Amino acid sequence: MSKIKTLIFDFGDVFINLDKQGAIQNALDLFQIEALDAEMNATNELYEVGKISTSEFVDFYKSKFSNIEETQLIDVWNSILKDFPKYRLEFIQNLAEQKKYTLILLSNTNDLHIDSVKSTTPFFEEFKACFDAFYLSQEIHFRKPNTDIFEFVLKENNLIANECLFIDDTKDNTDTAATMGFHTWNIDETKEDIITLFETKKDLF
Repeated sequence: MSKIKTLIFDFGDVFINLDKQGAIQNALDLFQIEALDAEMNATNELYEVGKISTSEFVDFYKSKFSNIEETQLIDVWNSILKDFPKYRLEFIQNLAEQKKYTLILLSNTNDLHIDSVKSTTPFFEEFKACFDAFYLSQEIHFRKPNTDIFEFVLKENNLIANECLFIDDTKDNTDTAATMGFHTWNIDETKEDIITLFETKKDLF
C-alpha cells in the first residue's frame, strides 16, 4: 500500500526548463552591474508574492535604470524561461487519469513569467487542468521556502505531511518541507527527470 496520497510538484526545472544562471547574467549585463543589490532582491520577492503589481515592479527598475526600456526589462526577466517538453505534460496527464493521487502544483512565480508561459505553451491550460490544486506564489501571497506556504497547502487540502511527497529542484525548499514531515525529492534537473518519479522514489510507492 502506498504511503503517499498526495504529490506536490514545483513548476520550474520540474516541468518547464529554466536558465537561472543565464537569466541573472542577462540582467547584470543589461543593468551593467556586478550583482543585484538588497533592494532589487527584496522587490523581486515582493513581486513574487503579489505584494506589488507588474507596473510597480517595472517602474521600480525603470526608476533605478532610467536608460532601460520596459520591453528590454521584460525580455530579460522572462529569459529564465526555456522550453516545456511535451512528454512531461503526457506524464502528468497519465497520472491525473489514474486518479491514484491528489496532484498539487506549488510554484514561486509571478505574473510576467506565467503570462509568458501561457503565451508560449499552447498546452498550458491542459497542463493546469491535471492538478487538483494549482498554487502560484503571486496569487496566494506566500513563497517557498517559508513554512507558511506549506502550512497553507496542508490546511487548504486537509492533508497530512507524511502522506505527501514534495518535489522541487531547490534544496532550501525541500529542506523546509522535510523538517515539517513531508517526504521530499530534491530533483537535480541536470541529470534527473520528473518522469522517472516512480523509479527514483520507488521506496515510497
